Amino acid sequence: MSKVKYYYDSENLAYRKIKTRKRRKFGVIILFLLASALFGFLSFIILLNTPYFETPKDRLQAREIENLRLNYAILNKKIDQLNGVVDVIEDRDNNLYRVYFNKSAIPDSIRKAGFSGKNGYQLLEGYDNSQLVINTTKRIDVLSKELSIQSKSLDAILKLAEAKSDFLSAIPAIQPVQNENLKQMASGFGYRTDPFTKARKMHEGMDFTAKTGSPIYATGDGFVAKADNTASGYGNHIVIRHGFGYETLYAHLSKYKARAGQRVKRGDVIGYVGSTGRSEGPHLHYEVHKDKKVVNPLNFYYGNISAVEYVVIAQLANQENQSLD
Repeated sequence: MSKVKYYYDSENLAYRKIKTRKRRKFGVIILFLLASALFGFLSFIILLNTPYFETPKDRLQAREIENLRLNYAILNKKIDQLNGVVDVIEDRDNNLYRVYFNKSAIPDSIRKAGFSGKNGYQLLEGYDNSQLVINTTKRIDVLSKELSIQSKSLDAILKLAEAKSDFLSAIPAIQPVQNENLKQMASGFGYRTDPFTKARKMHEGMDFTAKTGSPIYATGDGFVAKADNTASGYGNHIVIRHGFGYETLYAHLSKYKARAGQRVKRGDVIGYVGSTGRSEGPHLHYEVHKDKKVVNPLNFYYGNISAVEYVVIAQLANQENQSLD
């Protein structure tokens, strides 16, 4: 039963009932309901955005997201460091290694090129931290590409270095007879008097006089292509193919120490001085061929003689005397 409310009528000096209109009563009810709904909505919004009302699951996810951001920040710092290292390697590659081997530098347009065409990061889109993950992934991809290009470049440089090392080892670079066994450099490269016909003709090598049995040395790395006496006038002789267009011939040997097909190193003993074939006395006839053309052996004695010794040999070699074969 609802309470009856009164008010005091001062004019008539009496209490009278308060009569509430139905329409007003309905309006009050509606206003109360609207206020309650608004309060409930605001409370819901506050609950969603106030950390004080987070669930344990929400707090766990928030920590994981913060940890993810921290890890990506650390990863990006490491990528910065790696980029610095790669830049140094690329600079050395372009301005030192490739210059040394006479190779053109790899331009930045190739080294630093990004990825165009189809978007390869669609699977990473649509998340709260998508941009962070996508940017980091792109940086890693670009760095991986730079490292791949640099790796291929260094592989090429390594092959060039190995080839250059082989090349330097292959060049005939020492005297085939050591100075302590050498009587004299009897005849050099060029036109000389033939010991048998006394005619002036081209002498295509150098003659080193030495005692029979003095050791003869391979002047560069290579393999023995011939070790026989089938060539006219050379008697027992050896031909070594060094590669890179170089070939050397050692003639008039008394006996062999190397055989055909054998690989030899510069300084290996391959035979011994003799006087076989068309020869006037014990000596070694030595020839150097480059690209199937005879060249002056005097230009290749830089491996085991001094500058003074070279001058002496050059003076003797340039005398137009009589050859020994």
